[in-house]
Amino acid sequence: MKSDTQLKNDVMEELLWEPTVTMRNVNVAAKDGIVTLSGTVPTYAEKSTAQKATQRVEGVKAIAEELEVELDTTHNRQESEIAEAVVQSLKWHVWVPNSVQVTVEHGWVTLSGAVPWDFQRNSAADAVKHLSGVLGVTNNITLKPIVPPNAVKDAIEKALKRDAEINADDITVSAVGAKVTLAGFVASWHERNEAGTVAWNAPGVTHVENNLTVCVP
Repeated sequence: MKSDTQLKNDVMEELLWEPTVTMRNVNVAAKDGIVTLSGTVPTYAEKSTAQKATQRVEGVKAIAEELEVELDTTHNRQESEIAEAVVQSLKWHVWVPNSVQVTVEHGWVTLSGAVPWDFQRNSAADAVKHLSGVLGVTNNITLKPIVPPNAVKDAIEKALKRDAEINADDITVSAVGAKVTLAGFVASWHERNEAGTVAWNAPGVTHVENNLTVCVP
């Protein structure tokens, strides 16, 4: 296992390597595999990217993300400008249905409504988080599948075994109706996220509890 100092240095190097993250006001701490990110970033997009970059580092078990968004003058926008940009961005995204609704308050965007698939819900958030002036996004979009769940457990287990990026041997799948739970161990955050995506892709699923543990050697 990496020492706390080595893990901290590796995370800092990865953040410096990521060209979309401004590191001058970002602080990194590491203890027993838990990495804390604190400080400020100039956009909400950088906040999201910093977390993803940290997940890429070997040895990271968990992330305490405490970054604050402090917009610089180039990204300051009126509420009406942000709302208009959000509506247009959602409208032009091919994966976002027109059932998604938007509220903007003090730079914070709240998404609501209902969609059939989780990838549509995530696409709506992705379409918004890179917009100038956005301080944060709350995704309250609910799922209303157009098909009922059918043999979900077996379908997900087969999909996990097909995926070359996942070692399915240490993953247990359980399903009750439209709710799926993943348990067990994986070797990286990428593998954990990939397994979660596989579970969400099962038709009819409305909730995935990803309890997979990242096992650091």
